[in-house]
Amino acid sequence: MTSPDSGVPRLIIAAPSSGSGKTTVATGLMAALRARGLTVSPHKVGPDYIDPGYHALATGRVGRNLDAYLCGPELVGPLFLHGARGCDIAVVEGVMGLYDGAAGEGELASTAQVAKLLRAPVVLVVDASSQSRSVAALVHGFVSWDPEVRIGGVILNKVASDRHEVLLREAVDSVGVPVLGVLRRAAPVETPSRHLGLVPVAERGSDAVDAVAAMGAQVAAGCDLEALVGLARAAGPLPGGSAPWTPGPVPTHDPSRSDKKSPPRVAVAGGPAFTFSYAEHTELLAAAGAEVVTFDPLRDEELPEGTQGLVIGGGFPEVYAAELSANEGLRKSVAELALSGAPVAAECAGLLYLCRELDGLPMCGVLDAAARMSERLTLGYRDAVAVSDSALAGAGTRMRGHEFHRTVVEPGAGAAPAWGMRAPERRVEGFVERGVHASYLHTHWAAEPGVARRFVERCRTS
Repeated sequence: MTSPDSGVPRLIIAAPSSGSGKTTVATGLMAALRARGLTVSPHKVGPDYIDPGYHALATGRVGRNLDAYLCGPELVGPLFLHGARGCDIAVVEGVMGLYDGAAGEGELASTAQVAKLLRAPVVLVVDASSQSRSVAALVHGFVSWDPEVRIGGVILNKVASDRHEVLLREAVDSVGVPVLGVLRRAAPVETPSRHLGLVPVAERGSDAVDAVAAMGAQVAAGCDLEALVGLARAAGPLPGGSAPWTPGPVPTHDPSRSDKKSPPRVAVAGGPAFTFSYAEHTELLAAAGAEVVTFDPLRDEELPEGTQGLVIGGGFPEVYAAELSANEGLRKSVAELALSGAPVAAECAGLLYLCRELDGLPMCGVLDAAARMSERLTLGYRDAVAVSDSALAGAGTRMRGHEFHRTVVEPGAGAAPAWGMRAPERRVEGFVERGVHASYLHTHWAAEPGVARRFVERCRTS
């Protein structure tokens, strides 16, 4: 049965390559549409955790990811509808170049694939800073490459002058694709980057608010918002009668019933050092019966009272290593919980935090391993299988994940590894000790909801 929300107006903001200005345009468009009174649903193609933070700031709603590799193509539509429920319009920011996806996997996980799965029109953001008439050949190539991808318009970015704009418009007009916006360079829109991309919103405070406001103002001034909304409204229903994804009904606890136990309390790390998480994870934990509470390892000196399980996602502990190390009370609290056998799920940054040390500074000491910064970037999708039974997954559970880090942990695996990587290379990685499952691998639990249910059940029984 087709969902009543399946016709939600939607646009995909894509580009010929990374660095063209997708995040500026997508975030600015979200902010500009919200300023006009629309409820905007923000989405990001791929595994990126940082851009959705800017999207959330622009829209006032949770930024959500659409990743056909991590979750499978069949979940892209349902996850989209879950996020877009009750919204007037959805804006989806693409990843890399429009047709770039998982290496060696054809169109899998590309923006183009998501555009086809959502039957959504694409707006191509073109960095025009070093070209004029040649832009016509570029746009023509992207329009004609895949007839199933509908490019509904172009936004010209980094335009130098009025004369430059005239030349570019004449060139694009010859291709028959409308120019829906022209943006000049604007310093306030620039957002700082470091070793893993943009600096997250949680670390920038008012600077991030100002940057998003500047993006919104620039897009409102330079783009035809009415035409963009009209293009989004022409998208029509999603193919295949998609229905929204659901984490399941959230259980209710009746304290007057003595035969029911209180829901297990699961603490989830947050704050500036641990900003990488998918919204669906906490939704799945709650649906599995957990009471989810957040804490900030930079500020809180102990875990929330009554914590029975711990989830530490990704982020930048290497940036805050001194502050994390100085918080001895929390490090001791985490170690005591882990040593008690309570379930602990740690991904990437969480892995580093559980190590004996990070760049020579003491961490929690749950794992007999040392972490350090490295010059080498480890980046890419992974096809993995659980090697050891853990609180997160039974041995043999197959999941797809993503690695993204410039750190090294030595040794890279414990006596009971967490994952065996099947692709792109075969190796074992991570640690399973007592109730701890720690690994560099980022996974999306919506692809395997049993992960959250298993974790919460272990919290009940540990």
